[in-house]
Amino acid sequence: MKYMNRAQFKIILIIVSVMYFLTGCSSLQNQPDKLNSFSFTDQHGEEFGLEDLKGEMWISNFIFTSCETVCPPMTAAMADIQEELLNNNMDVEIVSFSVDPLIDTPEKLDKYLSQFTDNDSNWKMLTGYKQEEIEKFALEEFQTLVNKPSGTSQVLHGVNFYLVDIDGVLVSEFNFTEPGLTEKVIEELKNYKP
Repeated sequence: MKYMNRAQFKIILIIVSVMYFLTGCSSLQNQPDKLNSFSFTDQHGEEFGLEDLKGEMWISNFIFTSCETVCPPMTAAMADIQEELLNNNMDVEIVSFSVDPLIDTPEKLDKYLSQFTDNDSNWKMLTGYKQEEIEKFALEEFQTLVNKPSGTSQVLHGVNFYLVDIDGVLVSEFNFTEPGLTEKVIEELKNYKP
């Protein structure tokens, strides 16, 4: 991965700070009991949805492949979590929702993911919906902002990772900038009791 210059780093820091504030205002107490059913397209062009996750613990986030700020470090952090899951023989799925579905084709998502991991056996990157659909889905199901302002290629979105239980209920969320994120997620998964 390329190194950032100071200006890019400052922009990332500002955006992460704003998104941390925005996502920090949400509360799991306001979450719906269960996520509503969805079915989208994964990085291999296959249909994938909530029904495929039935009985599985899973972690999700929102990213896009042409992101110039938070998505690469978010995806790297998720890859660290994936590595620990695999090292600990934990059967947990990862689901990343593209917030730029018009641009993020299955092929682009597959290529993007390959920059972070060689093993996508438990990681789905989803697309195959309209911009308005993902904005509504993110807000209603995860209570997080997704917005693509006109005249820009960048998309505003939250930076949290969401832990969903075997019944499709959102049970925890973590800001990807939290120190010790990987350890916290693994610990939460090990201690989870339905």
